Amino acid sequence: MKFRKALWLIIVTMIGTVLLSSCSSGATEVPTQDPGAIQTQAFNLVLTQSALQLTQTAMANPPATPTNTLIPIPTLGNPTFAPIGGETSTPFTLGTAFPGFTPLASPVPTLGSIATITTQNGCNNGEYVDETAPKDGAQLKPGEGFLKGWTIKNIGTCAWGAGYAFMLNKQYTLKIEDVRGELINIAIKKTEDIIKPGGSQKFSLKLQAPNTPGEYKWYWKLQDDKGNVFGPLVSVVFVVVK
Repeated sequence: MKFRKALWLIIVTMIGTVLLSSCSSGATEVPTQDPGAIQTQAFNLVLTQSALQLTQTAMANPPATPTNTLIPIPTLGNPTFAPIGGETSTPFTLGTAFPGFTPLASPVPTLGSIATITTQNGCNNGEYVDETAPKDGAQLKPGEGFLKGWTIKNIGTCAWGAGYAFMLNKQYTLKIEDVRGELINIAIKKTEDIIKPGGSQKFSLKLQAPNTPGEYKWYWKLQDDKGNVFGPLVSVVFVVVK
């Protein structure tokens, strides 16, 4: 509305000026102006003023700077998987039994009582050093005589003196009645036979194979003057064949 009013006011003013000039006597004749040109000039003037007004308004009210809003990042939790078949899944636990599954036996063999026998008894202790033939598994003829010896070291703090002996061990030897020979046990009786701590002694026996074919296992162990066994459990294992 303001724009139209300003336009008409300019046009009326210019027309009035032209009429007054034409009516003045003795004045130089003013050249006739084109009404269309006058309207064009008036229109351009109005446009210029409007443009200036819009520029001033824009400068007075600058556009607001847009604020960047950060998009929230979702928090990732532990993934949850739906159980297959609608069943509740159970974490795998070592040692858990499964239906229809029989666990294999441990590959590590369980040691028998022979291998776990202690060698120490009080101040007495002995350590296996070596042995003579026949070795375990040797084949002998029925009634064949043989010599078997074991060397044992005194690793205790007491000397093996009178009353000590190298004896057939009846706890582990099966069929005691089959054990035969000229020298099955060795007893320490003489002072010169005493084995002091740190010393070693070879115990040799004169044995004889049974007449019945089969496998035989005979065991020996040391004992003190009170009958308490100690030291390594040694053995001879052989097979009687025809």
